Amino acid sequence: MTERDDDVRIGADGRARCWWPGDDELYRRYHDEEWGRPVGDDRRLFEKLCLEGFQSGLSWLTILRKRENFRRAFAGFDPEAIARFDEQDTDRLLTDPGIVRHRGKIEAVLTNARRCLDLIEREGSLARFVWRFEPDIATRPPRITKAAVCAMTTTRESTALSKELRRRGWAFVGPTTAYAFMQSMGLVNDHMEGCHVRAAVEAERAGFVRPE
Repeated sequence: MTERDDDVRIGADGRARCWWPGDDELYRRYHDEEWGRPVGDDRRLFEKLCLEGFQSGLSWLTILRKRENFRRAFAGFDPEAIARFDEQDTDRLLTDPGIVRHRGKIEAVLTNARRCLDLIEREGSLARFVWRFEPDIATRPPRITKAAVCAMTTTRESTALSKELRRRGWAFVGPTTAYAFMQSMGLVNDHMEGCHVRAAVEAERAGFVRPE
């Protein structure tokens, strides 16, 4: 791989990508096919909130490599199924080498599943709630560069999303976690200027029907 500038890198396939996937093939596929593309499915949104919580203190690549194990361990991140987990399930998860065995994070998923069901009952869907926090385009940087993105570990909107989730009893959903979630689920397009995926993601966002 050769450097084009500090924001994007040219891969062996000749495509310019954001700098962060590096040479890892799994990470590059995630960058190309998932990251930043708008999501309106409640289960996928719930899964990502949970996995972002597990990422706290770790790299996303570590979580990505274990994602299928997490899905198996947590019933495909079906909130209704997880809400029925009990202490025996917690003990089982704490002995599962395929996931991150952190009691606080595991217990947060169980708590968040119950709070997610409460939220869906009140709001109609998790997607409808989450997309209310999509930033106004006027508040976004004029150019998406590495420097701009690295300066946005939190935003006004991610802080508001975090605050509201925590008010409703969710755990491991701080402002930084909330912004990483917003980036990955397409509430913002933080692909670099010059990244070959950026225009496609922007087109998907333009055509995405926001939940009402």
